[in-house]
Amino acid sequence: MFDPSREQARRFFVESWRKHLDRQVLTPQETIAAQLVEMHPEYHALLGDSDSVHRDFTPEDGQINPFLHLSLHLAIEEQLSIDQPPGLRAAFEKAAARRGDRHDALHDVLECLGETLWQAQRDGRPPDGTSYVECVRRRAAG
Repeated sequence: MFDPSREQARRFFVESWRKHLDRQVLTPQETIAAQLVEMHPEYHALLGDSDSVHRDFTPEDGQINPFLHLSLHLAIEEQLSIDQPPGLRAAFEKAAARRGDRHDALHDVLECLGETLWQAQRDGRPPDGTSYVECVRRRAAG
């Protein structure tokens, strides 16, 4: 099983972005990562700095961790591609239709995924896929 360290996961995004900018051949996963970075211009300068992989991003400092944000996006793209948990893709498509913007709908899903992971961690249980999909459905309903 693939279990990268924090630095390896961060370097994946930095290197995917660099390869994209240099017009190098990307793996399918790197292509998705580069597309996600393209949707977030606020991260372009940060990802252009290879030393950024060592930075800490704390809520106490009022910072959103861009690497966590992009990693959640990447996880969601994979989940959507295989419809796991079941029903996620249909719920997402409804959210995207309601929002009229795929990226905004992805952020709805991201909020639900974050909530689901937080609850699982708080309760010491595996993430509840059914609750996750229901959260996305609620957001899709408006």
